[in-house]
Amino acid sequence: MADTDVGNVNAKEKRSPKRLILLIGAIAVVAAAVLLNAQNSSIFGFTGKICNCRKAEKQKYIGMVEDCCCDYETVNKLNTEVLHPLLQDLVKTPFYRYFKVKLWCDCPFWPDDGMCRLRDCSVCECPESEFPEPFKKALSKDNPVCQEGKPQGAVDRTVDTRAFTGWTVTDNPWTSDDETDNGEMTYVNLLLNPERYTGYIGPSARRIWDAIYSENCPKYASEQSCQEEKILYKLVSGLHSSITVHIASDYLLDEAKNVWGQNLTLLYDRVLRYPDRVRNLYFTFLFVLRAVTKAENYLVEAEYETGKDNVIEDLKTKSLMKQLVSDPKTRAACPLPFDEAKLWKGQRGPELKQQIQKQFRNISAIMDCVGCEKCRLWGKLQILGLGTALKILFTVNGEDNLRHNLELQRNEVIALMNLLNRLSESVRFVHEMSPVAERIAGDGKTKPNHNRT
Repeated sequence: MADTDVGNVNAKEKRSPKRLILLIGAIAVVAAAVLLNAQNSSIFGFTGKICNCRKAEKQKYIGMVEDCCCDYETVNKLNTEVLHPLLQDLVKTPFYRYFKVKLWCDCPFWPDDGMCRLRDCSVCECPESEFPEPFKKALSKDNPVCQEGKPQGAVDRTVDTRAFTGWTVTDNPWTSDDETDNGEMTYVNLLLNPERYTGYIGPSARRIWDAIYSENCPKYASEQSCQEEKILYKLVSGLHSSITVHIASDYLLDEAKNVWGQNLTLLYDRVLRYPDRVRNLYFTFLFVLRAVTKAENYLVEAEYETGKDNVIEDLKTKSLMKQLVSDPKTRAACPLPFDEAKLWKGQRGPELKQQIQKQFRNISAIMDCVGCEKCRLWGKLQILGLGTALKILFTVNGEDNLRHNLELQRNEVIALMNLLNRLSESVRFVHEMSPVAERIAGDGKTKPNHNRT
């Protein structure tokens, strides 16, 4: 028995070199297979590392939105799943599709010599047949015709301040428009006048933004700027980015053939290659969203009547508004988009608020200098919407006081919700089209942060 064991041991020892060679060969084959698989995966983008890198590249903006209480991923998810669909339906309702505006104004700062070169600059005003009865009074004798050659009907240039029960006319300390000047006001159907490329370019258009930034917005890059001044700049920059995004998303590609489409090169050159502009867009979106959610009780309780023929639509408007401001997903994921309580502190607080109010009123007044009628329409609406957000967040202190002391004009609410929709559209377009635009127009490099003029 012992001899047999010794023989077996000797036999195993004789076979060990062969086993060792086979084992080394097997390891070499496995190693080669792993290496080949890694190479193939790298080529086709299937490795975990490559996928993560690509995901990170796709999700270029991660983490918290600066000065806000919500991160980029959450904002994009909420906007796609909740906010954008609701807002798209809301702005199409009779209450929100009409905006009261003074289109013909003298520029208080310089002669209005800006002329746009496209017929799309013209605003087609509301035909009488579609205008809600509660909005109406006697029509003007004028019967203007849109520059596009399509008769859009006579325009009601008067204002019925009692169109909605419980809605008051009150001054907004953040804006300059006097909406009580009934004789010069016009109702415009926003659905017939989309914000898009109009051909308003050149020195006249540049002068508008130059005046806004150089004369009224503190230099964002300056370390001496306080938090409140930086926020004013970021709001204007975010609005500027949103306007540019809408121009790029609905651009006249061929004027001779009247072909419209997306201009992703413009989107990249004017917005995407400057990270601050994208960040400021998200900031402005969350800032306005905070104002809307803060005014939840007021907006839910408001009347949205537009006439006996629109009862179902008006009920839908009220329902959509309640869904928007009370959505549980938004409350859970982003309960406080922006914390306004941290501003206007210290001894300089009241003085600083007056200073920035004056600067924003100047920006509001500059809208009267816009040489393109349709650009002026959307500029006035969005500045009024932003001014309304500022009014909600900073004019009334505390949630309890807000419910009892907040007073909004119908036009302010219309501007506020249309602005939120514009920003929502811009955030969605940037989120979805950034990878494509950067592949088409980008060179992998971005411009450093800088002041915008």
